Amino acid sequence: MLLLEVISGERLPKPERGKMRVHKINNVNKALDFIASKGVKLVSIGAEEIVDGNAKMTLGMIWTIILRFAIQDISVEETSAKEGLLLWCQRKTAPYKNVNVQNFHISWKDGLAFNALIHRHRPELIEYDKLRKDDPVTNLNNAFEVAEKYLDIPKMLDAEDIVNTARPDEKAIMTYVSSFYHAFSGAQKAETAANRICKVLAVNQENEHLMEDYERLASDLLEWIRRTIPWLEDRVPQKTIQEMQQKLEDFRDYRRVHKPPKVQEKCQLEINFNTLQTKLRLSNRPAFMPSEGRMVSDINNCWQHLEQAEKGYEEWLLNEIRRLERLDHLAEKFRQKASIHEAWTDGKEAMLKHRDYETATLSDIKALIRKHEAFESDLAAHQDRVEQIAAIAQELNELDYYDSHNVNTRCQKICDQWDALGSLTHSRREALEKTEKQLETIDQLHLEYAKRAAPFNNWMESAMEDLQDMFIVHTIEEIEGLISAHDQFKSTLPDADREREAILAIHKEAQRIAESNHIKLSGSNPYTTVTPQIINSKWEKVQQLVPKRDHALLEEQSKQQSNEHLRRQFASQANIVGPWIQTKMEEIGRISIEMNGTLEDQLSHLKQYERSIVDYKPNLDLLEQQHQLIQEALIFDNKHTNYTMEHIRVGWEQLLTTIARTINEIENQILTRDAKGISQEQMQEFRASFNHFDKDHGGALGPEEFKACLISLGYDVENDRQGDAEFNRIMSVVDPNHSGLVTFQAFIDFMSRETTDTDTADQVIASFKVLAGDKNFITAEELRRELPPDQAEYCIARMAPYQGPDAMPGALDYKSFSTALYGESDL
Repeated sequence: MLLLEVISGERLPKPERGKMRVHKINNVNKALDFIASKGVKLVSIGAEEIVDGNAKMTLGMIWTIILRFAIQDISVEETSAKEGLLLWCQRKTAPYKNVNVQNFHISWKDGLAFNALIHRHRPELIEYDKLRKDDPVTNLNNAFEVAEKYLDIPKMLDAEDIVNTARPDEKAIMTYVSSFYHAFSGAQKAETAANRICKVLAVNQENEHLMEDYERLASDLLEWIRRTIPWLEDRVPQKTIQEMQQKLEDFRDYRRVHKPPKVQEKCQLEINFNTLQTKLRLSNRPAFMPSEGRMVSDINNCWQHLEQAEKGYEEWLLNEIRRLERLDHLAEKFRQKASIHEAWTDGKEAMLKHRDYETATLSDIKALIRKHEAFESDLAAHQDRVEQIAAIAQELNELDYYDSHNVNTRCQKICDQWDALGSLTHSRREALEKTEKQLETIDQLHLEYAKRAAPFNNWMESAMEDLQDMFIVHTIEEIEGLISAHDQFKSTLPDADREREAILAIHKEAQRIAESNHIKLSGSNPYTTVTPQIINSKWEKVQQLVPKRDHALLEEQSKQQSNEHLRRQFASQANIVGPWIQTKMEEIGRISIEMNGTLEDQLSHLKQYERSIVDYKPNLDLLEQQHQLIQEALIFDNKHTNYTMEHIRVGWEQLLTTIARTINEIENQILTRDAKGISQEQMQEFRASFNHFDKDHGGALGPEEFKACLISLGYDVENDRQGDAEFNRIMSVVDPNHSGLVTFQAFIDFMSRETTDTDTADQVIASFKVLAGDKNFITAEELRRELPPDQAEYCIARMAPYQGPDAMPGALDYKSFSTALYGESDL
């Protein structure tokens, strides 16, 4: 009856003596019914056994009641009550030496485990280091007395009974230990709250570290771009080909050595940014907004500016080299023609100013007239060369030749001298014609010789000039054209030799007539300065220059054949590498929309694919080597391929970036799946639905496609008012920038939020409230006591002072701090 009153809380009437047993049974039955109503299952026990004093049955019932009201509510990591209590004891006593809790009997005999439990929660009550394992009675009594005095836990056990028993009573110790668990449950709640806060803060600290890394990497990359672009936009031309070729070599070093690491940095920066944003979304944190000017789009814009400057710089370099090459050729041609003309004009002014006709005989005058006519013919023949010299000088000026001043000065001197020669020629003709009437005798043979010798001499000079003329060609067709022209010139040499022999025959005929008629000639032909010796000397020079020209043309032909070999060699490799890159880009596009195996299988397949792409790099290196040989040979076109080195480089960089981004997308999907508890089957279902409606395989869905995708997954977004409202809500989540497109990552983020639970600011606030003992604020001392040092200081540095009416000195506002962690307010 006493047990019944204790359990039910009611005072029962005492039965009369004769009716004692019946009333006892009734009373016990009421107690048993009450116990059963509290969820306690009593098996094979009845009121009669208890009334009759069955000790075994009664003790079994008492243990069942203890298990229900003192132990059953204990839950640690979803284990049973007994296992949960044992796990709790093991965790709490793990740091203590000589304590190894494996059960609820012999593990407690030396008393150290009881003392360790108290010291762990109330270290000021126990001097644990002074306890000795070989003094169990003292240890047990110490723990029992402290628990009774300071923790309000009754002394349920006897130290001597425990020590003197081989195997202490398991249920008794378990019952006593459960009292410790309930006594320290408040501390357990504080520990749980502290663990939750530590987890949230750790996520924030890691994200801040990733943000700092992104800012640093972005700043470094932008600084490199800002330093590089002015160099690429520098278009100050150099004076010589050697200086411009050095600039081209510097540019090649930039493309081969300096830029590739920056391409990788840019790609890695985008991957890091995407991964960070995924982590922030998964932890319900606000999206990361880089500092002004450091967005991925800003970096892409700067990078595009860099590539534009790079392309323009390379085109400018090659055009400058072509221009300087043309200038050098023209300048050398100008110097050759000018030297020939100046050599021809040497002494001509003095000859035209000579007044020899005033004392000459008639025959001398006639000779002077014929000589002057020959000079005029020679002068007219040189008119074309003077015009060529002036035209070359004009072209050098238009092409901005660095030594244009000296060229212009020399050209002006030649033109002025030419005008003077024309004027003097006209004056001398008038003087000779004035006295011509007085002169009759003329030597026809000498005149004929002079008339034929002068053009022939001029032809030889022109031939020597052409044979020594510099040439510049870029194709094998051009050199073959020059060889053909040279062969045509050589075919005219027999006729020219016959003309030479005919001219020399005229001279010999004049000498024969003079000798046969005893005529004493004055010496050289009075009508021309072109002697047979000069003709023979120049003819011999022409004969020597012809094989030299043959050799030069053959050398150039060999060079152009070598250049053609380089073109074909580059084209052969480029026509393999270019389509290979295009094929790989298309294959990556197919892989990104196919679902073969788990995400880990897809990731493994992509990484193997990435390694195969990286292993192909030697083919690019070989192509770069061949391209360098082409540039060093100054080859500017290649009809054997549509692929340029620039196209190949851009395609290769896009291929590497695309495979890296695809791998990162799969990694983010795995991160999303694991963090949100999405199963592999769910992920495959999401991917299959998305791909089904992604008709153009563009990796994004339009609004109507996305609505169809949602309907296929069971969302009620039909074409009615309620469905439209729900769809508009979803679109505001997946497309906050109103771009009209929904990416797969945004789709997965939405589905993960819809199907899984997430941590919230309210949970963190509740945890802080536990640590603060239900206060609306928390103190630095409480934070340092409950949290690890680094995370406690992290909170103290960022929490604002608490301003509520119940504030006290040093009070900190944990609510605003918690909402700021999730982007709902500012820190």
